[in-house]
Amino acid sequence: MPDAEVRVASDDNVHYVARVVSPAFTGKTRIQRHRLVHAAMGESLGREIHAMSLDLKSPEEAGQEGAG
Repeated sequence: MPDAEVRVASDDNVHYVARVVSPAFTGKTRIQRHRLVHAAMGESLGREIHAMSLDLKSPEEAGQEGAG
């Protein structure tokens, strides 16, 4: 996802939280967004990465969080 802004954090290098902001998420459901990320990650999801929480936002949604 070349247009995405991605931040990944982990306290223990086993469990990860990924925040992804991408225009590709605009108008997509939560499931559609997750499918896009899973497709982009390919086989590494489930092999090297076992536990990842995803916070997926369009740029508009991410901007609204900072405005409140």
